[in-house]
Amino acid sequence: MEVCYQLPVLPLDRPVPKHVLSRRGAISFSSSSSLFGCPDPRQLSQRRGAISYDSSDQTALYIRMLGDVRVRSRVGFETERGGAHPYLYVDFRILHSRPESVGPVSARKIRRLLSFQRSLHSSRCFRGVPPQNPLYILDDDYTGQAKCMLEKVGSWNFDIFLFDRLTNGNSLVSLTFHLFKLYGLTEIFHLDMVKLRSFLVMVQEDYRSRNPYHNAVHAADVTQAMHCYLKEPKLAKSLTSWDILLGLLAATTHDLDHPGVNQPFLIKTNHYLATLYKNTSVLENHHWRSAVGLLRESGLFAHLPLEDRLRIERELGSLILATDISRQNEYLLQFRTHLDREDLCLDDAGHRHFILQMALKCADICNPCRTWELSKHWSEKVTEEFFHQGDIEKKHKLDVSPLCDSQTQTIENIQMGFMTYVVEPLFVEWARFSDTRLSRTMLGYLALNKAGWKGMVQEHASSGDDTDPTLEEADSDILPQESHEL
Repeated sequence: MEVCYQLPVLPLDRPVPKHVLSRRGAISFSSSSSLFGCPDPRQLSQRRGAISYDSSDQTALYIRMLGDVRVRSRVGFETERGGAHPYLYVDFRILHSRPESVGPVSARKIRRLLSFQRSLHSSRCFRGVPPQNPLYILDDDYTGQAKCMLEKVGSWNFDIFLFDRLTNGNSLVSLTFHLFKLYGLTEIFHLDMVKLRSFLVMVQEDYRSRNPYHNAVHAADVTQAMHCYLKEPKLAKSLTSWDILLGLLAATTHDLDHPGVNQPFLIKTNHYLATLYKNTSVLENHHWRSAVGLLRESGLFAHLPLEDRLRIERELGSLILATDISRQNEYLLQFRTHLDREDLCLDDAGHRHFILQMALKCADICNPCRTWELSKHWSEKVTEEFFHQGDIEKKHKLDVSPLCDSQTQTIENIQMGFMTYVVEPLFVEWARFSDTRLSRTMLGYLALNKAGWKGMVQEHASSGDDTDPTLEEADSDILPQESHEL
């Protein structure tokens, strides 16, 4: 078990305890700052994560992760970055505010239990601070149910939300750790179990839990879907352990540290990430670089030759970059061309890598191909995130991005358009490549879910709500078919 220290949310007038400074996400101050009761500056710029205080603005607190993530705790302009938009420094804690009282912080070392949240609960207990929402340590019944679910992790009807509850918000760590053992990757690559778990914990923590959609549960869901695709006959008999390792790593980290807004938003607000990556696959590049940072920090592959480590990082980036939705048609056309020519040869490493890219793309947007209950839940979450971005854009008088205006868009219309023009074309081609029971089941669920959303669109239209008539006419050539438990 890893030993860690609690990093509390402190008001700006409270001294920062020494044990906070010793975390891998450390705190530093400008030379003129003594606000935290720490008059001596601390230069910790080499740390992976750092928090810095700008004495020119006593309401500003900056957080740096991997050298390219910067969030400001209050809405305003940053003096050292000209041209930046006020959005860049919106405090997500304010937007999702939950009042919380924080008592004195002790220097006691807190042993991590099964999740970061439970570590937080434990540290408060040691300090004698009763939490507002008590979190209880999982008992044997919950642990046993989670283990039973993992025995059916290859089922397409796997309920990731239930699994997340049973693991107390630890679904990504538990599921990925289980899959690494299931595929024998720990033995094949001689992975240190402690380093592996430490890496997965850091990955889970670096997903922003307050994102309604792009959070660790989504990453766990994509990882579970990727496992289902890796089991498909064509892939199971052709993929190497190296391919499986990369596929699972890419699925686990593909949206790492997602800010909850899309690429066009970052570009039009002159976000420094957009500048850093030259407005090209901005989010995907950030996810990739964040994943590489955690791999290096954890030392998971430190025992491998340098050439192998660099190859893992390079191919991991190629997989994550393929999830850029703005390049959807490019990958789809290439996939369709291969299928038309029947020239895909999975004995070729390049072709296997391309299939992994397509599998990850399918896993990333497979929600409409799940059961209605799961699909609808995911649809509500992603729409909430879209509308939240639209609210930020309205607040700062920006043009509202497509699909993000809650006053003109509905969840039904958004889902109908997404299924018709993005999801269905991709999964039809995937079914051509892998004509299996799973592919037929996914297309069956997709058709049923489209029919469900279309019924809601028509119901709203009959009640006088504004709808997009073109979406009402959009339909699939795929007939709903009976689903089977996999």
